[in-house]
Amino acid sequence: MPISLSSSPTAAATTAASGVAHRFLYPHRPCLHRAGKNFVLLSFFPCRASSVARGLIRGMADVETQKAASPSLLAGHKQALISLSDKQDLSLLGDGLQGLGYSIVSTGGTAFALEEAGVSVTKVEEITHFPEMLDGRVKTLHPSIHGGILARRDHNHHMEALSRYNIGTFDIVVVNLYPFYEKVTSANGITFEDGIENIDIGGPTLIRAAAKNHKDVLVVVDHKDYPAVLEFLQGKQDNQHFRRKLAWKAFQHVASYDSAVSEWLWKQTEDGDKLLPSFTVPLSLKCTLRYGENPHQKAAFYDDRSLSLVNAGGIATAIQHHGKEMSYNNYLDADAAWNCVSEFKNPTCVIVKHTNPCGVASRQDILEAYRLAVKADPVSAFGGIVAFNTIVDEDLAKEIREFRSPRDGSIRMFYEIVVAPKYTEKGLEILCGKSKTLRILEAKKSEKGMLSLRQVAGGWLAQDSDDLTPEDIKFTVMSERIPQEAELQDAEFAWLCVKHVKSNAIVIAKNNCMLGMGSGQPNRVESLRIAFRKAGEEAKGAALASDAFFPFAWKDAVEEACQNGIGVIAEPGGSIRDGDAVDCCNKYGVSLVFTNAKNSKQSKLQKQRAATIPYKWVIGGHFNPPGHHHEKE
Repeated sequence: MPISLSSSPTAAATTAASGVAHRFLYPHRPCLHRAGKNFVLLSFFPCRASSVARGLIRGMADVETQKAASPSLLAGHKQALISLSDKQDLSLLGDGLQGLGYSIVSTGGTAFALEEAGVSVTKVEEITHFPEMLDGRVKTLHPSIHGGILARRDHNHHMEALSRYNIGTFDIVVVNLYPFYEKVTSANGITFEDGIENIDIGGPTLIRAAAKNHKDVLVVVDHKDYPAVLEFLQGKQDNQHFRRKLAWKAFQHVASYDSAVSEWLWKQTEDGDKLLPSFTVPLSLKCTLRYGENPHQKAAFYDDRSLSLVNAGGIATAIQHHGKEMSYNNYLDADAAWNCVSEFKNPTCVIVKHTNPCGVASRQDILEAYRLAVKADPVSAFGGIVAFNTIVDEDLAKEIREFRSPRDGSIRMFYEIVVAPKYTEKGLEILCGKSKTLRILEAKKSEKGMLSLRQVAGGWLAQDSDDLTPEDIKFTVMSERIPQEAELQDAEFAWLCVKHVKSNAIVIAKNNCMLGMGSGQPNRVESLRIAFRKAGEEAKGAALASDAFFPFAWKDAVEEACQNGIGVIAEPGGSIRDGDAVDCCNKYGVSLVFTNAKNSKQSKLQKQRAATIPYKWVIGGHFNPPGHHHEKE
């Protein structure tokens, strides 16, 4: 069969009709089938001219008459194409466009809604002469639609082509997409098949076409832009900057939509690894900030619209009940305080200054926990962020409002932010009366298993969020002295605190209360000295936790800790001089436990068992203290 090249859709359709007729009317004749990108198959098949074949031939031969039957949609006739899933403010738009003399072409439910609102509508199928098909998958994917959108008005040959095929131009395209994001994140869930069916194809195609040709076509994807668009259309002067802004918004809208589809599909694969080969983070501006980390820096806060963060909690979704607008540093500090306090199971208060917890205490009486957290470092606590993992009621709110600094007993404590999971009505009323500027946040606990991102110049670092808890850690005793149960609990508490302190980090704690901390020093010895200076005499018999191993022991941090009367030291281990740390602790009668955080998860029972029977003594796989033997596993 000869392959015919055609200069027009009409000629191509006629040729196709001839080919089909030839194939149906003359059985056992060869026919070419495309079977791949680079080759075709030659096949023979018998058939007879049936009524179906004759109908098909007639349908294809009617292309010319269909062309003649098309409504006159010539250049110069103002037209708008509207196809919406979210029909908010649709009547406002329809009435406004009709009042400005625009003819409106629309699809399915959108056309019905416009007609219900009293707006005259031409349905898409009246333009394409083709009904919706494949369960609505194909509606607007047609030259009569996309030709009218993509044609450049300043190119004569584009306009001549439209005239030749009687295709009218579209001046405005208003489209939003299937609610894929809402469907796949719904509480009831969604099947894979339903997810696929909610992936919009025609909508993004229309949006991208109109946005590409924005010089001639206004593209609108957000109902909030309807008033500005109608005002723009009423004006006599064109504004390309306005058009470009709408085009940018359109492409961004589609990009965000595609990122959700991509993220969802990746999770449906067998791999589903969080560290995927490539991905897009869809950010949406929540608010601009007065300034950034410093006054000369511009700043803003963005919501992360990733599917994995839907209902994931955290400061980004917190409700602000009262106070000044949040600043860049406020967000950083509130996030640090909330992440820390959310780690604790018992009623806990955490006070943060410059992203470091300076006071932490857990008590069944939350008022006592608050007082102890302030007492740990009242100087740093002043002007800090206070976080609770319990409801703030009337009594706690009064305590926060009236509590005086332990330093002099006269100055009321001042805070930038209070954050808690909930407030009673009276508690919130009392807190609001403390200060007009006090920011009061209500937050939901952050979910575990998130992907943590951090920017470096020219790239990003990604890692699993640090979700380890004391229950996940096997505290292995390395010293001759075995810690008492209370000391082990102190070590767990100190370890949970030091996890949120910036390195080099040291925390001293006792009886579920932070006594002192040292952070951010270039060497661990200085951090340790700062922590002891804050803890004072209360450090005797307390637990000390370090966020990393001690590179040296003698005449260094470990020996200083022992000489200051510490009862138990908790550290990860892993130094080539771990043996020195063990020897030093043995000399001073101090318990030393390694957290071995890289071990697999251990149950509470296993951890407690390790504290009451002979331990697994491991230093580089060789160390065996005198009088002890390796326990067979």
